[in-house]
Amino acid sequence: MSQSPLTRSMTLRRSVLSVPAINVRALEKTHLLDCDAVIFDLEDSVAPEKKAEARENLAAFFRGKPLIGKERIIRINGLSSNWGRADMELVAALEPDAVLLPKVDEPQHVMSVSDLLADADAPDSLRIWAMIETPRGILNAAAIAEAGRTAGSRLDGFVVGLNDLRKETGVLPQPGRTYLVPWLMQVILAVRAYGLDAIDSVFNDFKDVDGFDAECAQARAMGFDGKMLIHPAQIDVANRHFGPDAAAIAEAQAVIAAFADPATDGLNIINIDGRMIERLHLVQAESLVHKARLIAARPIAASPIVGSQTAI
Repeated sequence: MSQSPLTRSMTLRRSVLSVPAINVRALEKTHLLDCDAVIFDLEDSVAPEKKAEARENLAAFFRGKPLIGKERIIRINGLSSNWGRADMELVAALEPDAVLLPKVDEPQHVMSVSDLLADADAPDSLRIWAMIETPRGILNAAAIAEAGRTAGSRLDGFVVGLNDLRKETGVLPQPGRTYLVPWLMQVILAVRAYGLDAIDSVFNDFKDVDGFDAECAQARAMGFDGKMLIHPAQIDVANRHFGPDAAAIAEAQAVIAAFADPATDGLNIINIDGRMIERLHLVQAESLVHKARLIAARPIAASPIVGSQTAI
């Protein structure tokens, strides 16, 4: 199969809120929130006896008022479970922006769902996200990412799931995630090698504002594009950390202007205020300014609804 271009998405994914599909009230509140994406969860947050009801809730929600300015992702149950096939039928019928696959251990998990979507004549715009949340998923992250860039695979990015990974490895949930950082960086290397996005894991205690702030800062420093959230109160902090600040935008605009100067035609390296800037920095600057424009153009949403818990 031929390789797809190794280009990353230009979509905003700073704040990715997970909402249980069983919670109708939480579903409706997503219209008011300033998150970049919503994961409608049919998996961990829905009890086995409630799976069918959750699918019905989601179908009714998609038939109603459109969700404006946010990516819509449906997290399904595993295809080998009792509910996975019915979840995929719902995905094919509703045509969200993406389907999120749980516990992706190997490339075939992504390719199997790609084939199902192709068989259902799903539009190419219906993408795949992969949860990397098991030891095998971490070990195979590069292979999964590479397979995800073959023609027809639809893979857009990884979402790290540390709760399951901690459970399977015995790593304790400690501040700073010291023993998890090497695995997180493996995910970053895999996605960057093959032009995908990476979303960091949830922070479980939504009342711990300082802890969440520190973890967002860490994830941004590691290179993650955004964070998966469990509560609306976390949205503003994630948007701030994973979005460009005013100084970064000004610097990017200066780089773009410098390379637009006819005097720099044909130059791969130029001097800006005593710093040597390569042409590759121009691509980064253009990407940053583009995302800043996307943020500025977003519909204005209401403030996060702090009293509404949407934990996964």
